[in-house]
Amino acid sequence: MAVIQLHPTALRVGHPIPVALRDAAGQLLMPRGTLLADETQRQQLIARGIYVDAADSEQFRKALAGKLDSMVRSNALLGQIARAVPDAADCGPAAPRRHADPIAAWNAVLMRASALLHDAPQADFGARVERIDREALSLVEADADASLLTLIHSTTQETHQYSVTHALLVSAVCELAARHLSWPADWRPSLRRAAFTMNLAMTTLQDQLAVQDSPVTPRQREQIDSHASRGSRVMREAGVADELWLQAVEHHHASPPGPLDELPAPLQLARLVQRADIFAARLSPRRMRRAMAATAAAKAAYLDERQQADAAGAAIIKAVGIYPPGSYVRLASTEVAVVLRRGRRANEPLVASVMGRSGTPLGEPAVRDTRQKAHEIAGGVAPHEVKLRLNLQRLLQL
Repeated sequence: MAVIQLHPTALRVGHPIPVALRDAAGQLLMPRGTLLADETQRQQLIARGIYVDAADSEQFRKALAGKLDSMVRSNALLGQIARAVPDAADCGPAAPRRHADPIAAWNAVLMRASALLHDAPQADFGARVERIDREALSLVEADADASLLTLIHSTTQETHQYSVTHALLVSAVCELAARHLSWPADWRPSLRRAAFTMNLAMTTLQDQLAVQDSPVTPRQREQIDSHASRGSRVMREAGVADELWLQAVEHHHASPPGPLDELPAPLQLARLVQRADIFAARLSPRRMRRAMAATAAAKAAYLDERQQADAAGAAIIKAVGIYPPGSYVRLASTEVAVVLRRGRRANEPLVASVMGRSGTPLGEPAVRDTRQKAHEIAGGVAPHEVKLRLNLQRLLQL
């Protein structure tokens, strides 16, 4: 990948980053649109060296020229013009390429992920995880809403391949949530890979529990209680050397309480994985347990064991909303709709009604504007209350 160094003035504290930032080797540091939290983070990036893809650089130049022209025409002050930087939205055409068929792309990732997680870890385990992680990240970066819609719809509707779908969803949620935390960018690959492999030592058991119609046995409980430490150990034996990744897996069920930013780095990652795990699990049905409405899942992620607000859970809600794509809501009109995209406000996502006021399925999903009073969201709806199968491809087209 050809990269071009970006001038530090393009980074503004409190503003979304206008283009994806990379290091000198072309590795992603921060996706376009990530909020730059503070001056410390800005200086860390500058010290590391900030570069952009050559194509992004050209788009950035054009966006800046357009913004300068607009400011001159509106008689802006010279000082304002000198400090002008295009917004992330102005650089929209340089966003990662959208996949023609996100469903097929995610299914391909899921098949490879399933083969990896169900096999005993080999010497190339770490490299295989990294390849799948890069593929999944490219889909999230290309269209986060389409990714959430695909993964959440799958996890709320199917118990088949539960463990792998759950792992990919938790990894995607962690990636999006981490963008709302003042963490170093190089933590995020370890975070995603920890989320993806957190249940490595109980993958088959997790699939079994999803369809099991009897309580957990003592032997199963023993496997559940020890899976985090066993998973970390087998990955270490397979050659994984990333301590952030390994320790986040080992502690993802035992991250201690207290302020998130006061914990050591591995435990901060473990806490976010834990909250995202809870969020995704509440959205997923099992034979012995119905899936929750998204609002209930969000509350479970937001509140810790002491029913106090948790910073990791708050980051998840900021990232995916209380009505994430793929979840169901009831509108003020009493129609039931599926969420297509997150909105500018948490309670104003883009939705499509799929059930009419009488409770019967609509012949064709109808897009509704939740900013209008007649279509305001009245609350979440649990998946089992929606007695129909949706055409996911059609929803993505909307």
